[in-house]
Amino acid sequence: MKLNKITIVVGFDQREAIAYHTFCQSILEKSTIPIQFIPLATNSLYFYNENHNDGSNSFIYSRFLTPYICEFKGFAVFADGDMICNTDISELVRLFDPTKAVQLVKHDYQTKRSVKYFGNKNNNYPRKNWSSMVIFNCEHPANSILTPQYIQEHDGSFLHRFKWLEDDEIGELNAEWNYLAIEYPPRHDAKLIHYTLGTPCLEEFKKTDMSDIWWDTYKRVTEGLES
Repeated sequence: MKLNKITIVVGFDQREAIAYHTFCQSILEKSTIPIQFIPLATNSLYFYNENHNDGSNSFIYSRFLTPYICEFKGFAVFADGDMICNTDISELVRLFDPTKAVQLVKHDYQTKRSVKYFGNKNNNYPRKNWSSMVIFNCEHPANSILTPQYIQEHDGSFLHRFKWLEDDEIGELNAEWNYLAIEYPPRHDAKLIHYTLGTPCLEEFKKTDMSDIWWDTYKRVTEGLES
């Protein structure tokens, strides 16, 4: 697929603002294609009323607005803000399959911790973490249903398990594209490292598995500011 740029919708939570900027830095410094970042900041989503009262972050439901935000055109990547990109993000262009509505890592695991960042419960459930990094085919007919009203009317178990889709419309990516720090054995060559239990900027996770990769990127974000 030939693209002039790649659109990346990134989850933004003010409580972890530095995580968003560190993730974007890790993408920018390796990309060989222009990047368009769209932060999912609650205050900017004037067309969406968040009426869900559960969730561990402020973008837990608005992520499904990605096709709507992109006017149901082209393809876009959604990613949680607590990640680090270890590769050229344009590799995802090559992996894009226009026959699928979404593509993602199909995790199948039991968590090692019952509590994660900010004391949030970390329960096991079907298709856990599938929605934390998604290639959306915004033009796929099955995704045209993802309007603000539709998302407001459906709960987490429906949306995060991609129940609006048939199983054969959900394409699979290799685990290296959403590699769960702490939950999986350390792998420093993973393409996208996901600090799903807690970003290293939080005290409890400051020195956990693969946190050194996050801190190396963070230093480049703040380089020169302390001089």
